[in-house]
Amino acid sequence: MTAWLDLSGQGLTSLPDVPLSGVVHADLDRNAFAEVPSRLLSAPLEYLSLYDNGLTSVPEALWSLSGLRVLNLADNRLTSISPSIGLLKHLHTLDLGHNELSSLPDELGELSGLTEYLYLSDNRLTEFPPSLCSLGRLKYLGCTDNRISTLPDDLSGFSSLRELRLYNNGLTALPESLGTLSSLRELHLRGNRLTSLPSSIGELSDLRQLDLRENQLTSLPASLAGLSKLDKLDLRWNRDFREPGWLADFEARGCMVLR
Repeated sequence: MTAWLDLSGQGLTSLPDVPLSGVVHADLDRNAFAEVPSRLLSAPLEYLSLYDNGLTSVPEALWSLSGLRVLNLADNRLTSISPSIGLLKHLHTLDLGHNELSSLPDELGELSGLTEYLYLSDNRLTEFPPSLCSLGRLKYLGCTDNRISTLPDDLSGFSSLRELRLYNNGLTALPESLGTLSSLRELHLRGNRLTSLPSSIGELSDLRQLDLRENQLTSLPASLAGLSKLDKLDLRWNRDFREPGWLADFEARGCMVLR
């Protein structure tokens, strides 16, 4: 039996120090939080959602919930995350989006069980933590709507990544190591300041969707023409873009090209 606790949208500004580790199937309304201790059972907590509250911090005891597989702290007012988050080795999904985080602990890279989703969108991040590149089993990474201007030089650690969302940041360039993301199917780069793309993008042989809207691109690398699985290419709102002749070949084989 999966043990879970959903405290989403409860108007909480702090989290009382209760023994959450034993709660099973508690879906609480706003007035029931005080009753949590009476619902304790023996199963370890695997799912915890504190989504859509007003939390500015969480108690250190939270990081001792070693059985957690899903942790949702999105849409709060968190300004920092404890390095102790690295203790949650069984997490496969982590949502820290829509907070006020300006940095992240390196220990996020120690979450070896993080295989499904990592959401970091809509924070105040100015740097992409290099430690995240250790998450070699992660499939989805959302880091949109931040203030990130550069990516680490070496992205090769993201060997399992299928979807990467980096739109609405301040990226001016992408590293050549982008081409090592051999499992990537979707790459979303809308709303940055890119003036060119690395030629290695043509090595993303499994890529299906590429969103390049609202950048400053004037051309595309010729290597991109070899992406045989690409079925959607969005180039809108690149004001001085010069269209290469091979885009017509993309359309002829069924790729949707938006200009």
